[in-house]
Amino acid sequence: MEKLKANGITVSFDGVNIIEDVTIHLNEGEVVSLLGVSGSGKTTLFNVLSGLNVPDSGSVLLDGEDITGKSGKMSYMLQKDLLLPYYTVLDNVALPLIIKGTSKKIAREKAKEHFKFFGLEGTEKKYPHQLSGGMRQRAAFLRTYLASEGVALLDEPFSALDTITKTAVHQWYLDIMKDIKLSSVIVTHDIDEAILLSDRIYILSGKPGKISDEIIIDLPKPRNNSLLMSDEFLTFKRKIVEKISFVG
Repeated sequence: MEKLKANGITVSFDGVNIIEDVTIHLNEGEVVSLLGVSGSGKTTLFNVLSGLNVPDSGSVLLDGEDITGKSGKMSYMLQKDLLLPYYTVLDNVALPLIIKGTSKKIAREKAKEHFKFFGLEGTEKKYPHQLSGGMRQRAAFLRTYLASEGVALLDEPFSALDTITKTAVHQWYLDIMKDIKLSSVIVTHDIDEAILLSDRIYILSGKPGKISDEIIIDLPKPRNNSLLMSDEFLTFKRKIVEKISFVG
């Protein structure tokens, strides 16, 4: 079932197109990556999907409803965790529920129910500076999940982590996604990350940015980091590198 669709999106700045006639879709429970080099327009497209920017042409549909230019319809997680330093971890995670009108007491109770599953048990009363980078990203992702209402936009959510921490967080993400099945679009320029986490990959390239390819990642699930060394994985990686090189 199609959850989200961007249809024919074009965005310009000072008369110059940044992205042009971009069409992508996201099915329910699917993880789709938007892969491209810096400057290809990935974040521009995300700003349109989230309703922060209005495109020059094209539309965004969520469950069949036109939400073009309407913010607050889906959650949006940036590369930085953006946890408020003067809030406890529990209050940071509960914040989206409070903003939507839930009382602070009930919001805390609802948020706390997820802490064990997200590997955050025992951090409720701590402050962000007391957490490792990986734990902060877990908290940020839980906050995103609680705000999502079924769809999340993740803008390079793991890029600020060092390689060892990122590997551990990738495995954690794969493990929890088996259960929560959150429909997600991930912006990344990390080919390994895109293959490991995604059901499908869109390659955005050129100036203006256009969708040059859609690649279905039909690798078996559940996945883990051992997949990175498999022949099947390396075949997908070579294919993507060739396509990005060719269109660049």
